[in-house]
Amino acid sequence: MPEPTAHFTDEEPVIDWILATLGHDLRVALPLGLGKPVTLINALVRRACNDPSIRLQIFTALTLERPTPASDTERRFLEPALDRLFGAYPQIEYAALLRAGKLPQNIEVTEFFLQAPNWVKVPQAQQNYVSANYTHAPDVLLGQDPNLVLQLLASDGARLSLSCNTDITSDLLRLRQQGKASFAFVGQVHAGLPFMAGPAELAAAECGALLTPDTPPHDLFSVVKQPVGLQDHAIALHASRLVRDGGTLQIGIGQIGDAIAHALTLRHDAEIAPLWENCPFPRAPRFDETGPFRTGLYGVTEMLVDGLLALFERGIIRREVDGVAIHAGFFLDSRQFYARLHALPPQDRARIAMMPVSFTNSLLGDEPAKRAARQHARFINSAMMVTLLGAVVSDGTENGQVVSGVGGQFNFVTQAFALEQARAVITLPATRKGRLGLKSNIRFSYGHVTIPRHLRDIVVTEYGIADLRGKSDADTIAALLEIADSRFQPELEAKAKAAEKLPKSYRLPASARNNTPKALNAWLRPHQPARLPRFPFGTDFTEIEQILLPALADLRDASTRWPDLLGLMVRGLRGQPAPREENALARMALHRPDTLKTRLTALALRGALRQQTH
Repeated sequence: MPEPTAHFTDEEPVIDWILATLGHDLRVALPLGLGKPVTLINALVRRACNDPSIRLQIFTALTLERPTPASDTERRFLEPALDRLFGAYPQIEYAALLRAGKLPQNIEVTEFFLQAPNWVKVPQAQQNYVSANYTHAPDVLLGQDPNLVLQLLASDGARLSLSCNTDITSDLLRLRQQGKASFAFVGQVHAGLPFMAGPAELAAAECGALLTPDTPPHDLFSVVKQPVGLQDHAIALHASRLVRDGGTLQIGIGQIGDAIAHALTLRHDAEIAPLWENCPFPRAPRFDETGPFRTGLYGVTEMLVDGLLALFERGIIRREVDGVAIHAGFFLDSRQFYARLHALPPQDRARIAMMPVSFTNSLLGDEPAKRAARQHARFINSAMMVTLLGAVVSDGTENGQVVSGVGGQFNFVTQAFALEQARAVITLPATRKGRLGLKSNIRFSYGHVTIPRHLRDIVVTEYGIADLRGKSDADTIAALLEIADSRFQPELEAKAKAAEKLPKSYRLPASARNNTPKALNAWLRPHQPARLPRFPFGTDFTEIEQILLPALADLRDASTRWPDLLGLMVRGLRGQPAPREENALARMALHRPDTLKTRLTALALRGALRQQTH
């Protein structure tokens, strides 16, 4: 007969219960992202800091932190808006100790996915990182023999739900029921979490202890939506041609994910055709899915993101599998997203089933049913770089530093190869700006890869689609050159020929020689913002902050190169004032600069604002 659930309203008695029940050797599993019970784990970390006899090992992923401004300009922009943008979310104390290099020896933290790019310069986090596919993470965790699982829960009266994190927890609880794992499960109820019924529901008896605070909870972490630029919209327009009506869709978080969902909505509403009229880039005639979604899509994804929810609300995602239109493993998004999930009628919310990633990211377990359901699947994910031979870089740098993690990207790529008529789509902007200036995201080679070249499939940049599946090395290189930025095509082509991977007789087609931002702007700028809004699904940024965002990005880029920074200052001194320029300077508390540094900063910001509008 299992012990009855112990109920608490405060964290400290829960810690007492944990130590009395399990002793001082604690091997703790925490969900990734939103599902961490922050105040409870903070209380446990503080207790371990004060009592060296407690040995605390934490295995988790995606530890969430509000940003810390890295410059005076960032501070001026972020500090007045942190709670509004990110929510009043507590600092996770083990993360603060790690970052300060003050984590005591009796506490160890291991993660298999990091919040990008927060941990690149933190040696202990880099050294303790475990590289694992999402579906392999439970095996890694079980190898550490966890004896305690802590998780944030949703409630509906007496009912409990794993809500945002069925991803690994569902399988851990199943293994415990089968006698293959042994741990205490402690839940903390959060009134703000949407209650997800069905597979996410949890019997109260599963909890050894349950914390239901009698004070208002902290805010849920809110992911701030970044503006969707013309590069992102162009990538999304190309990618929208790959998605077949009646098929299956997975997309990731971020600007490109938002842009893809928006492009599919335009396509469904028959508003996308005018956008193609003046497209200067080849449109891959083999991929020409442009009609509305009459049958509708089915969503299967590790992460339920705002774009997928928007497609569900619009009725574009509506093809059901066992009464469900979306199967997902976890969610993490904006406060607006959580509110919309809350507001869905129960019968509609029940059509979104939260599942373990062993279901969403894998074909194992009732494989025939999964194959039948996941027809014409399109698994669309973003990358940092792609090599000319088709290898994909998504999680780390050439010297081994981890930016994020493998996560589920490899899972979905291999799934695309295992399913009939499925495709893995990698999206990325053709270029990026760094400290050393503009760089191509299509590289001849790179010292680290996430997806090896033998799993190359489809790559999409703002300049078009490269279909790489089954292609020779030479044909792969040629296809990627045609969607690279024209400023880098000659160098890439020369390297490929020097390595004898491309025939000396190869000539880049004339149709691919105008892959430039100027051509992109001429194509899509006339449609902004009417058809191509910067925030397709809303934003917590004020109108003035939205004006500031692109200007601050230009200022940040220019700050690494004195000639560019000086150019902004000259424009700020002599250029035509931008609309609402004074309001923007006031929002940054730079309207009355009183030192040389603030005067120069204000001048450069004026120049960046004017550069955006003239």
